[in-house]
This record gives sequence, C-alpha cells and structure tokens, in this order.
Amino acid sequence: MTRIAYAFELKNDLAELDRLCQNCETVGASLGLSKKLIFEMNLALDELFTNIISYAFQDNEEHIIKIDIAAENNKLKLRIEDDGIPFDPAMAKAPDLACKIEKCKIGGLGIHLIKNLMDEIRYERVNETNILYLTKQIHTPLSGKNQNRNCDEK
Repeated sequence: MTRIAYAFELKNDLAELDRLCQNCETVGASLGLSKKLIFEMNLALDELFTNIISYAFQDNEEHIIKIDIAAENNKLKLRIEDDGIPFDPAMAKAPDLACKIEKCKIGGLGIHLIKNLMDEIRYERVNETNILYLTKQIHTPLSGKNQNRNCDEK
C-alpha cells in the first residue's frame, strides 16, 4: 500500500488563493495526476477555501486553514480543517438548477459542483474544528516520488 501525503497551511486571506493553486499544481505533478484531476482538485479546494474565508469566521482575526492531500490505493484524499463556525457542506441542499438565471438564488452552486466532482464527502466537527474529507478515485497509476512532505518546504 503506497501512501503519498502532502500538507500545507494557509491564512484566511483571499491573497492565499495563488499559493493554494501553486500547491495543488506541485502536488498534482509530484503524484503524476492527470491535468483533469489536478484541475478538479484545485477547483474543489479553491471553492472550499473561498467559502471558509467568506463565511466561517465571525471576527477579523487571522485563522489558519490546514489542507492535507494524500494519495493511497488509487484514491486522492483531501482533508480541509478550519476553526470557523460549524458547517457541513455535505448536508447543503442542492440549488435549483431549473430556474432562470435572473431568478436563481445566489449561493450553493460551488458546493453542488464539489459534490459532483468528488466521489465522497464527509464532515466532522471535532473540538471546535471543522474537518472535511473529500475522496476522488484515481484512474491512472500514481508516480509520486516524495512521500509525506510539507508543500512549503524547499
């Protein structure tokens, strides 16, 4: 059983989106993921990160959002952790996709997209911490070389 894992932390600041994208690209390339899978991973994490920054914190303090990316047994496993208010995206209602664009409610499309991109979504609230687990089947063999590393290490 090969397990290849990466971890990094981001501040609750939209300026960190560039670093999130760079880390996704680095991890994806290290794992030998397809461009499509790297795009899907980046899209899901971008959406979740943006939602956390936009809705999870009720103060103006700095918070840390932890992201772990692992590949194991042909599955890509993402773990996102924050200390914001409780929210389970897996329980979010599906948006009304049949409505006309000018009458649709804002919100919910990003979570709907994530639910469709990922094979599994699971949420836990542990010690005042939100933990979201996302799993996606990998259909090509992994070719990662570096195991268990921090993405920000040089």
